[in-house]
Amino acid sequence: MAGFIYYRGVRCVQHEVKKLTLTSTISFFRNNSSNQNNEPSFGLLFDIDGVIVRGKKVIPNVPETFKKLVNSEGKFRIPTVFLTNAGNGLTRDKAQQLSEWLNIKVTEEHVVMAHSPLKVFNEYHDKNVLVSGQGPIEEISRRLGFKSIVTIDDVRKAFPLLDAVDHKRRVSQPVSHDPNFSRIEAVVLFGEPVRWETVLQLLIDVLMTNGDPRTVPVHHTYPHIPVLACNMDLQWMAEANMPRFGHGAFLLCLEDLYKKITGKDLIYKALIGKPSELTYRYAQKIIMDQANKIQIGNRIKRLYAIGDNLNTDIFGANLYNECLSSGKTKVTADASFRIEEENCSVCNCYSVLVKTGVYSHELSNSELDHSPRDFLNFGHHYRQPSYTVQDVSEAIDMIFQLEAYK
Repeated sequence: MAGFIYYRGVRCVQHEVKKLTLTSTISFFRNNSSNQNNEPSFGLLFDIDGVIVRGKKVIPNVPETFKKLVNSEGKFRIPTVFLTNAGNGLTRDKAQQLSEWLNIKVTEEHVVMAHSPLKVFNEYHDKNVLVSGQGPIEEISRRLGFKSIVTIDDVRKAFPLLDAVDHKRRVSQPVSHDPNFSRIEAVVLFGEPVRWETVLQLLIDVLMTNGDPRTVPVHHTYPHIPVLACNMDLQWMAEANMPRFGHGAFLLCLEDLYKKITGKDLIYKALIGKPSELTYRYAQKIIMDQANKIQIGNRIKRLYAIGDNLNTDIFGANLYNECLSSGKTKVTADASFRIEEENCSVCNCYSVLVKTGVYSHELSNSELDHSPRDFLNFGHHYRQPSYTVQDVSEAIDMIFQLEAYK
């Protein structure tokens, strides 16, 4: 059973050594941390929603906290990645948004969005892919490397009879479908769409017809065409006083509908975004790229992942910590090791829970498991944070003290 340490009166789970006092824990880290030149031996992974902002409102004291991470020239002195499950926007735009929120310069190289790891899925880049989500998803797809892109609106226009839930949009007269429609070869789900009923219907149609809704097959092809899904958050925290549905809620609907209609499980070729090990491996590569640029790559031993969601941020960091220890993945084994690194020195990934977002003391102690379907029944311990603090400011102070970093 894990031991605990206390930081500022807050009980913290201690993975490294059991039953340590705070003093001995700090001493342990100092023996393995920054040198006399104050070079960091750690990298930082920050969630955004619920940690830095709620909706578009910056959480108090956050800009002042992030000034501790930059030097006199405004450049990050610690390898830092903003690791978000948002997937309906461009990395460039998110970096600009963060710059405005934090009053420091944040570039694309510091941002990993839910869809960012799709850059390494080269075997799908030349396929005819159906994409779903909001925002500039066609531009997002092209920037990730996809060359042949079909949207839900394209499918709806090619097959106007298929979208029948909304009676105001429903086509009542027989019309022919587009004879030149090219078969869909894979599906990429970036984030929650707007018209769930339309998207759910057309996705099911595409999956059940092996990517070609022009014909109704006598037997459903199974396994179906590949599905790659980004962002598994069931809920997220915006300006409202209660969490809102995330893309994970949409995926749950899709999974259940497919199962109910076909009697078979929906198969994901890849699940991307937190808590996937692939996403943390990708973020680690970005951390190491930054570290190598400032010639401290061989010093980075630990990652600290700061988030507000037990089922994605904390679960994912703990899962990746286990992956680092064992060298094995639980869910994305075929994809996780696409991202090759030379002489990577990272040994641990610690999870730090803040209470400024979707975190709820009641839910944290309940038996409810809001983890994505493919991550269920892994064990409650994956949802136990290494450290629990009030907010991101306290998280940075704690990490600096543990690492003897100034």
